Amino acid sequence: MRISGGGRCNVTHARFEPRDLARYFPRGGRELLGPFHRWQPRDTIAWFTERGVELKTEKDGRIFPVSDDSATIVDCLMRAAAKAGVKVHTGIGLKKVERVALNPLAVAESNSVLGATRSTFGIILTNNENIICNRLLLATGGGRSSAGFSIAQSLGHTLEPLVPSLFTFHVDDPRIKGLEGLSAPDAIVAVKGTRLSARGPLLITHQGMSGPAILKLSSWAARELAARAYRFTLNLNWAGGRTGAQVSATLSSARLAHPRRQIATWNPMELPARLWERLVAAAGIVPETVWTSVSNAGLQALAIQLTAAEFTVSGKSMNKEEFVTCGGVRLGEVDFKTMESRRCPGLYFAGEVLDIDGLTGGFNFQAAWTTGWIAGQAMAAARSE
Repeated sequence: MRISGGGRCNVTHARFEPRDLARYFPRGGRELLGPFHRWQPRDTIAWFTERGVELKTEKDGRIFPVSDDSATIVDCLMRAAAKAGVKVHTGIGLKKVERVALNPLAVAESNSVLGATRSTFGIILTNNENIICNRLLLATGGGRSSAGFSIAQSLGHTLEPLVPSLFTFHVDDPRIKGLEGLSAPDAIVAVKGTRLSARGPLLITHQGMSGPAILKLSSWAARELAARAYRFTLNLNWAGGRTGAQVSATLSSARLAHPRRQIATWNPMELPARLWERLVAAAGIVPETVWTSVSNAGLQALAIQLTAAEFTVSGKSMNKEEFVTCGGVRLGEVDFKTMESRRCPGLYFAGEVLDIDGLTGGFNFQAAWTTGWIAGQAMAAARSE
């Protein structure tokens, strides 16, 4: 959390209708629909506001602390935990969790007993301390090294395959070489041969391509791209979804309107000038050519570069501001009314240890807040029974 959002912590997103919010989760959206009716971004905002954290909404809907400092969020959570009497132990991990039958000997041998009258779990910590408890919440995040996955499996749960989500593409192509930092405001990217696509700004980087369009596609296509070892052909429409025919018409109009201007220096598309020059060259048009001298075939070739360009992707890099895993505990094995396991009563889940992941923009944090709140409420209710 402290390093998320470039150190600013993208707390949630300004999507307040549950069905709309659920659309931003490639995995888990259907299951989260009910929970979002109980705890959604509006509730998250109210929770932090009540505890003295002022939030702001940016133009794209992302919500950050006004301080632009993730420490504001971390400190708030730590204060709330302390006020609630939560005991935080650092530098200690879980070795093993087992279901146990409570008996006097188990209690006597335990260094710490939590809810001993209903204990069902024996927990062994890395410092060899033993704890017995009757309710256990796994909220360990989604990294491949997360102990939550192995613990869930040991308690009878199935894991969906773990693969990265939200990553950038390695592309080595002369059309974008040396254009690092340039962006197209509205692009459509797709995995050739599939129906997987995404739309949004696209950023050219030192290693290839990034930006919202690429990150969205990497999320929706996480399993497909892992199966292809991150080597595939990327179809790219630089023209904001306009078809080849529409772009051809725009280019023909430009030829009529500005016949004596050089094609490389007058750009009728909303693209950076240097990128436009590269696409003109890729279409086989000499940059110094004036518009009136460009043949219909030349305009057609340029329209293809603008709307149906193909790029070879040779690998991936994790986006430095996102740490998201596709995969985790199978959702059908969890009751989303309480976040309790259907296979192991007393065991609860929250966050990305589940097979839930959202697009970039605060959605993954919101899923964590929602599932964590529901699990906490259910565990507290079970305690009072």
